[in-house]
Order: sequence, then C-alpha cells, then structure tokens
Amino acid sequence: MKKPLRDQIDELAAMSVAELEQQHLKLFGEEPASAHRQFLFRKIAGRLQADREGGLSESARDLARAIAKDVPLRNRVISNAGKRRAGFPIEQSATTTITPNHDSRLPMPGGLIVKQFKDQTIVVKVADDGFEYDDRRYSSLSAIAQEITGTKWNGFLFFGLTKENTRGRR
Repeated sequence: MKKPLRDQIDELAAMSVAELEQQHLKLFGEEPASAHRQFLFRKIAGRLQADREGGLSESARDLARAIAKDVPLRNRVISNAGKRRAGFPIEQSATTTITPNHDSRLPMPGGLIVKQFKDQTIVVKVADDGFEYDDRRYSSLSAIAQEITGTKWNGFLFFGLTKENTRGRR
C-alpha cells in the first residue's frame, strides 16, 4: 500500500539536497538542471501529486506547448542564451521587459471576481472583451456595479480592484 501523498511530501521536506537530487533522478530518469533545494522540492512534489491524482490532460499540455512555442520573448531568450554561450558580450544581447496587454488590476480572461454585497455573493467572469454577470455581457465593471446597486459606481472601486489594494499583484 502506498503512503498518503501528504506523508510523501513531508518526507521530501525533510530531505537534503543530495537526497532530493537522488529522488529527482529516480522519478525523472535524469539529473536535475538545478541543485536549488526549493526548486527540487517543488518539482518532485508536483510530480508525486500528478502521478497520484492525475496531471494535466494531454490536450492541456499541447495547448501550453503551442502557446509557449511562438512567444517572441521565449525565442529571444533562447537566442540570447546561445549568444552568451558563444562568447558574445552582454552588450550585444537584447534584453526586454514583459508588459501585460491587459489591465493588471483584473484577473486574466476566464478568471472570476467575487464580491460580497448585502448578503449576496456576486460573481463576475472576466472575458476577452468585457465581463459576464448574471448570464449577461457587460462592457465594464462600472455597468455591473450600477446594475447591482442602482447608483453609479467606479467598477474597480466597487469590486475592490484599485491599485492600492492589489493583494500582492503588481
């Protein structure tokens, strides 16, 4: 009988880096790319959980690979890494920052915004081109806030999504 997943993860947490490297070799069949303890712990724990409870479906993995394959930043990082290995000076390598193409106060499309208001739970789904609430489409959070309260509101303020209250996101 297999040990419970929680016990296996607790055992991982108590392992040394050398023991985690051995566990990585056993699970993945190759030496780890890094000897960073937290990296090894998370990677092995994730694998144990996926083996026990099922990982991503093949279609989800394929979608993730397809998205990552053509991302310009990824291609630039790969290109720059090759230049660095070839001995190019850092000044001849390109660097960039990632700027999101959506408002950072909002969850990504498909995410949910949840608000308690007068003993009811309001759930708004973020869509690519607006928002969904109560089986209707809205172009803004302000329109939803007005629908709920009957008065004009700043939607970000009503839903607690102002810059000052990002809850760790920046």
